[in-house]
Amino acid sequence: MPPSLPKEGRGPSVPSHPTETPDAAGPRRREACWTEEVLPTRLTAIRESERKVLARLAALGYGEDHCFAVRLAFEEALINAMKHGNRMDPSRQVRLAYRISPDRVELRVADEGAGFRPECVPDPTVDENLQRPCGRGVMLMRSYMDEVIYSANGTEVRMVKYRASPVRGFPKSGRRC
Repeated sequence: MPPSLPKEGRGPSVPSHPTETPDAAGPRRREACWTEEVLPTRLTAIRESERKVLARLAALGYGEDHCFAVRLAFEEALINAMKHGNRMDPSRQVRLAYRISPDRVELRVADEGAGFRPECVPDPTVDENLQRPCGRGVMLMRSYMDEVIYSANGTEVRMVKYRASPVRGFPKSGRRC
């Protein structure tokens, strides 16, 4: 498990520059390292982190379908953290941690907001919600990732995409990202 992404004033803070933290799996099993970043609450800050994640996927030979799924979920999680969690408050930050190995992609995104209850997000596919501009991001993350788990207080999301799993709704192209 990656280190928890603490909020300000709770435990050790995450450095403002990317760092890599080894997993505690021990010598029997070599795991990829966690990369941690702290992003300002500014939508333009997403692109550089996204570029790094996609470059790592490409370096490991992930297919175009997995790159699309991870990119979509990654963007949605960060946008939700900035817009809904931090309410676009420039004094707040978003903490990001990711680990990419040949068999899976793991992402964690934490905001400094009040949190939310994901089960209370309206289903955007129900007729009365079709015109509402909320809930689609959570639905897309759940659709394209294999695991989407929220912290108890709703300020952190953990997502996993396994390489062995097909991407639902995306034709298998075999092309690389």
